[in-house]
Amino acid sequence: MISKKLQLLLLIILLTSSSLFAQKMIGNETQEQKQKRMEWWTQDRFGMFIHWGLYAQPARHEWVKSVEGLSNEQYQKYFDQFNPDLFEPKKWAKQAKAAGMKYAVLTTKHHEGFCLFDTRFTDYKANNTQAKRDLVKEYVDAFRAEGIKVGFYYSLLDWHHPDYTMDENHPLTKKDKSDAAYATLNKGRDMAKYRAYMRNQITELLTKYGKIDILWLDFSFPKPNGRGKGKDDWGSVELLKLIRKLQPGIIVDNRLDLGEYKDGADFETPEQVSTAELAKYKGKTWETCQTFSGSWGYHRDENSWKSHKQLLDLLITSVSNGGNLILNVGPTARGEFDRRATNALDSLSQWMHANDKSIYNCTYAPDGYATPENSKLTYNPKTKRLYVHLFEYPSNGKLTLSGYNGKVKYAQFLNDSSELIYKQAGSNDLTVTLPARKPDFSIPVIELILQ
Repeated sequence: MISKKLQLLLLIILLTSSSLFAQKMIGNETQEQKQKRMEWWTQDRFGMFIHWGLYAQPARHEWVKSVEGLSNEQYQKYFDQFNPDLFEPKKWAKQAKAAGMKYAVLTTKHHEGFCLFDTRFTDYKANNTQAKRDLVKEYVDAFRAEGIKVGFYYSLLDWHHPDYTMDENHPLTKKDKSDAAYATLNKGRDMAKYRAYMRNQITELLTKYGKIDILWLDFSFPKPNGRGKGKDDWGSVELLKLIRKLQPGIIVDNRLDLGEYKDGADFETPEQVSTAELAKYKGKTWETCQTFSGSWGYHRDENSWKSHKQLLDLLITSVSNGGNLILNVGPTARGEFDRRATNALDSLSQWMHANDKSIYNCTYAPDGYATPENSKLTYNPKTKRLYVHLFEYPSNGKLTLSGYNGKVKYAQFLNDSSELIYKQAGSNDLTVTLPARKPDFSIPVIELILQ
């Protein structure tokens, strides 16, 4: 048996080593410097994701090549036919701005390996299709012109590259998952060459287009059976060092498999989670990535589109828990947002025009402010204004604010700054009187100017 004294010593050693492990650093940036670098992002709160590539043509999910086990030869027809004749990134940018999105992230290369930018390292790019030009450059110029910050998504996976080795997601492993099949398919492939290719392309993206604000690298999936990929496969530590050297101010996501490093990522990325799950990220730095529907790429026959209120719920709930929302659009193969996406963006633009003060520069409410029934709170710490989002409009025309007595200076609807009368109820509560007619918004917002 181990003595209690020895047990205690071992516990101290374990805790100390765990603490040191958690503090491993790749660079030397302080927490204060990081907060300053990311200040614009934590204030802007709302961005647009754009998933666009050859997969817009089959129009049945961006993973179509993997799901259906398609070879490069079978997939080639989409490259040959790619002709986005309605591509107008200026229109995209105006739609994003109208919807209240402050930054955007475009897929420069998704898992299929096709590049929307003019790269020196492959012929598998938009310049060699009927588009005959660098589509990323046009996106950058258009969004910058609207004052929207510019981000790039770059897939770590590549199902087209001849040196990218087999894993459980690769299309060629769908028919036969045996060790022998893997060995045959990997013959002549060299992951070191693919890593060099990836570094070269990321260098192009971070040197040819001016200041890049965000880089989304996607994704790591280490597996104990060796059929996944993680930090060693990507060369993640050196890759992140390169990124920070080329673009010192850039913000990078958390999908390089560098969780053991304190500075291995700038933000967490809960993907397609429910609003209920977002509460567990409160107090962290995070952004939830969500789609209008179930797919990221254009999906012609999909009918699982979120309602206007569901989209608002995602945005409000993200901010009420101190996080960001990046909402995805999958343009068609002709290069435009389809009617469903346009309608969703238009509905957001109407609400954001009137209520965006409850989103920008906001976070979760301070302690001591209870959330009224059927509502959610956001708070601007600079202006000391608290925002009550009414998910259900009180049928009796009364809203009770428990524990708010002595804390409120003035109350009004945010959309038109019309006064709301309130009075003390009991010793600690306030009752706000609301008009019988609900404001013409699915989720009206009350602005409370605090003492």
